[in-house]
Amino acid sequence: MISWRGRTLGVAAAALFVVGACTGTTATPSPSQAPASSAPASTAPASTAPTASAVPSASPIASVPAAELVDPGKLTVCSDIPYPPQEFFDGNGDPTGSDIDIGAEIAKRLGLSMVVNNTVFDTIIAALQGNKCDIIISAQNITTARVKQVDMIPYFQAGQSFVVAKGNPKNITSTTDLCGKTIAAETGTTEINYLQGTGDYNGAGLTQACTKAGKPAINAKEYEKDSDALLALQAGQVDAYFADSPVAGYYTVQHPDQFELAPIAPLAPALEGISVQNDTAHKALVAAVQAALVSMINDGTYLTILKKYGVDSGAITADVAQQLNKTS
Repeated sequence: MISWRGRTLGVAAAALFVVGACTGTTATPSPSQAPASSAPASTAPASTAPTASAVPSASPIASVPAAELVDPGKLTVCSDIPYPPQEFFDGNGDPTGSDIDIGAEIAKRLGLSMVVNNTVFDTIIAALQGNKCDIIISAQNITTARVKQVDMIPYFQAGQSFVVAKGNPKNITSTTDLCGKTIAAETGTTEINYLQGTGDYNGAGLTQACTKAGKPAINAKEYEKDSDALLALQAGQVDAYFADSPVAGYYTVQHPDQFELAPIAPLAPALEGISVQNDTAHKALVAAVQAALVSMINDGTYLTILKKYGVDSGAITADVAQQLNKTS
């Protein structure tokens, strides 16, 4: 990534261009199609949808005190949908994807049922801290800035890639070719930080590399929803779309007539984490979620989920999952 924020291939692929409206519509996107609407930044959870896959386990790996949960008996998960293949809506409008399946399995192993709150990424940590959910699973890179706000349990690793229009009309073949170009990415992600040289990049981003080389700065264009950033590329409003490699690869496979990956090796591989409030009132929840994840890794269920969505190259080991707030 460094920001995988940061999906079953073939599931409602065309609908990914309109899922911001929480619908299973399968209409084929067109360049004139307007970006999907998304929840206002001031409202963290845009919707809540139970998932049928989270059936409580008869023999929980660990127990979570009811006082540590938003709703006793439930594991409420904040996730910013869509961000395929990690989180998106299926043809019935239900949340799915590798992150969603991992959350459902963790809930099951804790003897809980799972509820998903669709939450704007830029406000997702605030939603957690405001007790709108128990955990965040939403392709969040583990960064020094984030671990000052929440505890993060490593669960995946990914890099960052650029998507361009079919045929690569702007001839973007290296990071130098990004100079002077307009690049789309989702607000609040490490992709935006990497482009602008903010956050963990602090003056050492891609645009600073351009200006130091005497080239024009990158015009980083932010979108509240990741799907809107991709639509901007589709509509010819930007020169490239910057996202986590699995997400970027997913879109090019699903729409090979419209998009392709720029021939730039994935940048800055980084760990992604499951976020939990980092106060004494949630220590048992942190330990329980971590124990459930480790058990999934050890018995092979974790890898089975990742393979289902074609993202098993980002698998981590149990020892990494046990290193709370590990940034690299």
